[in-house]
Amino acid sequence: MKIYISSDMEGTAGVVDWTQCLHGNPEYGYYRDLLQNEINASIEGALAAGATEFLVNDSHSSMQNLKPATLAGKARYLSGKHKPMYMMQGLDSSFDAIFFVSYHGSMSSEGSVLSHTYNPRAIADIKLNGKIVSEAGLNSLVAQHYGVPIVLVTGDETTRIETELWSPDVRSAVVKESVSRLAANSMHPVEACELIKSKAKDAVTNLASIRKPAITLPATIEISFHNGDFAEQATWIPGTTRTGAKTVELTDTDPLALFKRFITTVFLSRTIVE
Repeated sequence: MKIYISSDMEGTAGVVDWTQCLHGNPEYGYYRDLLQNEINASIEGALAAGATEFLVNDSHSSMQNLKPATLAGKARYLSGKHKPMYMMQGLDSSFDAIFFVSYHGSMSSEGSVLSHTYNPRAIADIKLNGKIVSEAGLNSLVAQHYGVPIVLVTGDETTRIETELWSPDVRSAVVKESVSRLAANSMHPVEACELIKSKAKDAVTNLASIRKPAITLPATIEISFHNGDFAEQATWIPGTTRTGAKTVELTDTDPLALFKRFITTVFLSRTIVE
């Protein structure tokens, strides 16, 4: 049984500030170890339920946050900043289940710690089929294309709620309570890992009862940017329509094609520096 793990960092218990989860800052080394422990806990839980193979796609910032030699389960490690499929690089139909570890709330959420949606410098809000959507929801488009269920998500309560919009049967390990966008009441790291391990085991044990994402197609992504320059540049991508001074829409009958166009928009938005 193969498990695909897409890992971020903002959802780790104890992480509440950008300095804790970005290379070059004094506290980063400590908090990257907390992230690794949570990923390993998810792998250990899956192993206990019969999983045999793992691919960890390091999807946070520079995408080189983990220590390959200490990944549990002899997991393969997909790292490196440029990945055409970004947080879902490496997923295909050979996998049996998807874990989202250390995910976070959307930019539009109210007070979810370190909330953002792909590019916080450019993107103010994103909706999928008219509903506010997080990174987990957008990544569900790729899961739907390959027919792989999202069975575990870890982070705060907002992360749980926003993931369940698209994967209602997902098992959630809520490891911290957001107080504001820059504060949270977190579980002790040991207890957080115990919870994640338990939820991962439950998810894999009950895999047959967990429904796959079923986003209504054709699907539409609506992006609101911080200013009109981003919106204008986004229209250079064929099929993107400007709907307002700072907003655009992308629609497609193919969930993978829609995700690829969205990710291209994200890459393009990073060329404008304010």
